[in-house]
Amino acid sequence: MRDKTTSNSGSFREDVDKMVDRAMVVLGVDPAIGAAIKACHSVLQLKFPVKIHGEVQIFTGWRATHSEHLLPAKGGIRFDPIVCQDEVEALAALMTYKCALVDVPFGGSKGGLIIDPKVYDEESLRKIVTRFAMHLAAKGFLDPATNVPAPDMGTGEREMAWIAESYRRLYPDDINAVACVTGKPLDYFGVQGRSEATGRGIQYALQEYFRHPEDVKQLGLSDGLQGKRVVVQGLGNVGYHAAKFLSEQDHAVVVGILERDGALIALDGLPVEAVHEHLRREGTLRGFANATWTENTAQALEMECDILILAAVERQIHAGNADKVRARLIVEGANGPVTWEGEQILRKCGVAILPDIYINGGGVIVSYFEWTKNLSHMRFGRLQRRYDETRATHQLTALESLTNQQVPEWMRQEIVQGANELDLVRSGLDDTMREAYQQMKDVMRESSEVEDLRTAAYVIAVDKIARWYRSLGIV
Repeated sequence: MRDKTTSNSGSFREDVDKMVDRAMVVLGVDPAIGAAIKACHSVLQLKFPVKIHGEVQIFTGWRATHSEHLLPAKGGIRFDPIVCQDEVEALAALMTYKCALVDVPFGGSKGGLIIDPKVYDEESLRKIVTRFAMHLAAKGFLDPATNVPAPDMGTGEREMAWIAESYRRLYPDDINAVACVTGKPLDYFGVQGRSEATGRGIQYALQEYFRHPEDVKQLGLSDGLQGKRVVVQGLGNVGYHAAKFLSEQDHAVVVGILERDGALIALDGLPVEAVHEHLRREGTLRGFANATWTENTAQALEMECDILILAAVERQIHAGNADKVRARLIVEGANGPVTWEGEQILRKCGVAILPDIYINGGGVIVSYFEWTKNLSHMRFGRLQRRYDETRATHQLTALESLTNQQVPEWMRQEIVQGANELDLVRSGLDDTMREAYQQMKDVMRESSEVEDLRTAAYVIAVDKIARWYRSLGIV
């Protein structure tokens, strides 16, 4: 699934620019402003040595800052053997537009390091990450005020903690040092709900989509997620949480799961938690009981289903296979999983797409919550939770006094309980995903030139950035 060689023309970065160009035509954006919006502000390439078990190895990495129209610039760091500068620049650009769409006040940035983290022991990997972080900080590409990384493919909470600790050692007088990265462990200045955020955001976005009967009807589906057949490509953090929440809470049926070496298919539904545990333990989906295993991942990617969640890597649906896709709705949990040419074919086939700059925004939304928590040095809910509980208790007591009836204890507990940090994070994420979808729908209703959600998303994002540029007289 990681092979970038497809039958497409153009690069990942060029695909992103084509989507921006389409939105600019709709908006009638001045070419000078358009050029400023698309330009990548800066790219840092690093080559640095690390001694691993007595042998010096040279590592190559990048950090691209696409836009600093708002600070800090925000975006993940991915560890991958075939990451390249074009990919990093494309992902940085996507972050700019994603943040604008979901009203997160960040610019866009992204990082990458050519490495397979699985071949290094923990001590060696920590040395590599620490050295990478020190170079980024020294060059101004790691700072709580200007550039804030987060986890991406190949990285997670552990690596973010290492980066934050490296920064703290370099700048011990910076009281906001831990805000230099997000996606940290909860015990190391993280925020509840961050690890699940992108998958949870996919769930909230799909719930909102299925609240719009006119959209669901166009796909020939019934309202609600219950019983909908779902295929998931990639059972990493994003795909796992999305599949888990949709199957356990919305009662969707996960009929297919794809990974690097093959796929599991079970038309009566796969137990996501059990499959994930098998993958974690064995390193493969092969051998999981009560499901059909196939090495032909295309078979699962192209199987008939209601919802196809692409949660692996970019450029998975392209000109060479788009006409074979039989899903009714594609959900872009990964960045750029559908190419420009692939999208044109899908649209002609009547397949709807929930675009990446919207659907996987949960990560940066909750990263924003974590960043603000770090800057405030206070957990969410600390000031108001007990006050809310006391007020609710008084209201219930007054109601019982007026009616001479007792509220059942289970109901009392539900009403009185104040919101904790996880409740507030999920509430904020749900609200943001709903608002962004409704904004896209408004654009589609107001403009006859906008016929799909991706164009609507880019119209919103580009318009916000262009207005900011004009208001400051930058161009």
